Amino acid sequence: MRAINISVNPVLMRRLARDWSQADLAKRVGISRAAVSAIEGERLSPSVATALALAEVLECSVEELFKRGGTTHPPSSEWAWIPRGESTRFWEAQIGHRRLLYPVEAMTLNPTPHDGVWQDGILPDSGTAAENTLVMASCDPAAGLLAAEYARASGFRLLVFPRGGRAALELLKNRLVHVAGLHFSTDDSPERNAETVRKQLEGECHLLRLAKWETGIVLGTEDRSRSAESVARRSLRWAAREPGSAARDCLDELLGKRQFSGRQVDGHSAVAEAVRAGWAEAGVCVRFSAAEAGLNFLPLRTETLDLCFPAAYQHDPRIQALVRLLRGRACRRLISELPGYHARETGEILAI
Repeated sequence: MRAINISVNPVLMRRLARDWSQADLAKRVGISRAAVSAIEGERLSPSVATALALAEVLECSVEELFKRGGTTHPPSSEWAWIPRGESTRFWEAQIGHRRLLYPVEAMTLNPTPHDGVWQDGILPDSGTAAENTLVMASCDPAAGLLAAEYARASGFRLLVFPRGGRAALELLKNRLVHVAGLHFSTDDSPERNAETVRKQLEGECHLLRLAKWETGIVLGTEDRSRSAESVARRSLRWAAREPGSAARDCLDELLGKRQFSGRQVDGHSAVAEAVRAGWAEAGVCVRFSAAEAGLNFLPLRTETLDLCFPAAYQHDPRIQALVRLLRGRACRRLISELPGYHARETGEILAI
């Protein structure tokens, strides 16, 4: 047995006490030898999952390996959701007292450089001010414009993750985002956004009005149909949003009990692109996405797009900056100029 210097890194100390090589420990934990070397050399901090695996293999607690008063720092961030690959670019944000890592996605909505790269179970210190990041889940296809205006006006940054209304609320319920977008309310059923929030969330929430917008059927440029009813009676290939989204609710109401053929896609723009590419003949999306793709559009209804956030966040500077932005004249004018958007009520707040 080798002699142990108690001042060395706790991972190194416990590995040597077992007379294991770095390769031995790496194999037991499921990471690379280079990762073990980086952890023992305190060049990088492990992810939460890797720290737990190390503690299990070395038969101790995470605190013993990464105690605050020791030579290493405990992993302080956790994944908002599991990354898909072994090497993942990420953004970092703080929600409440938690620092969360978000796998990079939807770069068209988030033209923001990543904060770091997670690889081989190693999580580098990103050095970012996570408390200056607002996180939103919303299917608004123009949210990238909002993010750009928000950064320009406030100095904070806004990350947008494209999710349907109920999926966005589920992320908000689990405190994985600050804000969730939903648009179930229509002119005929103006309370559906509030009702959906009451059913899915607990505690007091606020709805911040972003806009009203037109939802309808997107069709190819050669399709000259003049009524939604005639389109619904035809046997078409549909690009359908996921169940739980307002667009899917609208499609189901349009078709009634009739079954449809087609494929599921994520987002309003994806619906329009599917029709433009020719593998779908119709879909339900907002006018903005149809106009962006240069396609025909049959309006079905006007919906209310609200942003939901917990009342506990109302004094958060990032939320206050978002409210100020939406109440400003320049932002309201920008929204009103987007195809199918109406900004007369933008910036209004409803407490639930």
